[in-house]
Amino acid sequence: MATAKKKPTITLSPSRDIPFNQLVLSQSNVRRIKAGVSVEELAEDIARRGILQGLTVRPVVDENGTETGMFEVPAGGRRFRALELLVKQKRLAKTAPVPCVVREGGIAEEDSLAENVQRAPLHPLDQFRAFLTLREKGQAEEEIAATFFVSVNVVKQRLKLASVSPVLLDIYAEDGMTLAQLEAFTVSGDHARQEQVFERLKASYDKSAYAVRRMLTEGAIRASDKRAQFIGLDAYVQAGGTVLRDLFEGDDGGWLRDVAVVDQMVADKLKVESEAIAAEGWKWTEVAPDFAYGHTYGLRRLHGEPVPLTAEEEATRDALKGEFDRVVAEHEGADELPDEVDERLGELETALEAFDERPLSFDPEEIARAGAFISIAGDGRLRVDRGYVRPEDEAPAEPENASDGAAGKEETVGGDADGDHNTNSDAVAEPEEDEGLSPISDRLMTELTGHRTLGLRHALGEHPDVAFRAALHALTLKVFYQYGSDSCLELDLKTVSFGAQAPGLNDSVSAEAIRARHESWTKTLPKDSAELWDALGDWDSDSRAALFAHVVSLSVNAVHEAWNRRPRALAHADQLADAVDLDMSARWKPTVDTFLGRVTKARILQAVAEAKGQRAADRIAHLKKGDMATEATTLLNGTGWLPEPLRTPGRETVTDMSAVELAVVETADVADETAMANDDGIADDDEVGVEVMAAE
Repeated sequence: MATAKKKPTITLSPSRDIPFNQLVLSQSNVRRIKAGVSVEELAEDIARRGILQGLTVRPVVDENGTETGMFEVPAGGRRFRALELLVKQKRLAKTAPVPCVVREGGIAEEDSLAENVQRAPLHPLDQFRAFLTLREKGQAEEEIAATFFVSVNVVKQRLKLASVSPVLLDIYAEDGMTLAQLEAFTVSGDHARQEQVFERLKASYDKSAYAVRRMLTEGAIRASDKRAQFIGLDAYVQAGGTVLRDLFEGDDGGWLRDVAVVDQMVADKLKVESEAIAAEGWKWTEVAPDFAYGHTYGLRRLHGEPVPLTAEEEATRDALKGEFDRVVAEHEGADELPDEVDERLGELETALEAFDERPLSFDPEEIARAGAFISIAGDGRLRVDRGYVRPEDEAPAEPENASDGAAGKEETVGGDADGDHNTNSDAVAEPEEDEGLSPISDRLMTELTGHRTLGLRHALGEHPDVAFRAALHALTLKVFYQYGSDSCLELDLKTVSFGAQAPGLNDSVSAEAIRARHESWTKTLPKDSAELWDALGDWDSDSRAALFAHVVSLSVNAVHEAWNRRPRALAHADQLADAVDLDMSARWKPTVDTFLGRVTKARILQAVAEAKGQRAADRIAHLKKGDMATEATTLLNGTGWLPEPLRTPGRETVTDMSAVELAVVETADVADETAMANDDGIADDDEVGVEVMAAE
């Protein structure tokens, strides 16, 4: 009868506790490059919870093959060094027993290699869930971070990932989405919304993380929006609003999802503010989150007087100015200011600016016929523009010479005592000498002043400085006082109104700069137009030139209008732009709203190719127009690219780059693509946490 063949029996290596002072590090350890958890961090972890994985050792023998009582460590070198560090710090006894697996036979290098290769890293999802379990068991985020030697932000990110819809987590576990996509889904905490977007994503050409974020936040208001800053995030949350946050990318404070709540809060706050302004006595107030650029065109602006400082306020301002000057003097010549000094100087500058931007006081009679515009400034502060008078509210104009009528009557009435009227015009215009010093006739006055006008024209033409002052006087009257009768020069200045308002035009960089400059001149000019001529005479030439430049600049009209063809005027605008070296790249950015969403796909691709190279354009060529415009906004950000109508002839733009320069850009794009492809979404600090949880 045949006997059954016995299966080989597996014999495991024995384990035993060996005193630490009998262990030495082996040269057979295949790990040569430091990676992952540092020895110091591993030592702290062992000190906290003990060693979780024993060492693999082999007996050390002498030349005759006899065991010496010492053991070398071919596998577990980092754990050995961590224990060694604890012994040096006298936190662990030299003779402390260390759990070891004693190996005999085979190759020591094979043991070391197998231990490291066969160890499977923890799946990121398991780490996310493990962090969540620790928090649910009472550990704070800071405690978890300290335990696993990662930042608190990493812990928050992992907890956020664990809170994504279980349906999506299961898809991620089965490699149905990338870690970058999963991170994008954390923007919204609504599981139903997350799952809805995922279904849309499956049917979309663009499955990038950016597309996920865009879908989750569409219709929401950015926290950087001036409406959000005006009401404040805390107040919005207290009103029941939801804030969407992105812990993995910069989000400028997140997104406010409940638009209706924002609109209602903005309207309510503006109403309260407007009631306080109206209580000042203004005839009218107009309230809106935003007004179109040029909304004050045709209205006269009142000249108010700054509210004087009290004695206490003057003392405070002097103290702040003294401290500012002292700090500046102490650090004069320093290459770089310490952070605390720079911060303090910023605080002092802000406080001093508040004294310069004091509210204006107006004549009560002027307030009764004027009004105020109440809106939100670009930085979210309340903007109140007081003191605008509508043409229909202007006071009735009085005759310049109230005695003209009486004088004319006296002059034209003639005749004898019988009442016969003298119809001889010459006799009426030039009365006889015995009638005394009667007024000069209108006809003679016209003739005389005609001669004087020619004389003035000739003389003014020979005095360019006076001519400049006279022109400046006339134009300034038009811009700041809207009076034409105060000047004998028949000059006019028109400020174009913008029929088609571009998005954000009133809050643009240029609009804010012009507004600030205009307000500065308003404060500088005399309140009474009759004092303007003498004031201009007292100024130096640089001040007059600066005012002239501002006044003339307001007449520029380089707007293309389909119904108003002005090719020669627009050609002059190009010449003017070249003369002032106009660079619109710092004043305008290509976005979906401003350009990319309003042109054809071909123009979008042309813009990307000009700024980033043809390779970048090819990457988005397959997208639908909306997605293409969104992606192009990201690609063009920071490039300085401008569409043709905004370019200054003769000024170098990104479209003027040489083939070599474009090649450099495309090479950088390729490098970015490679880095993104190799990036598993987990930073070095994240890998630390995974390795610690896997094994020491």
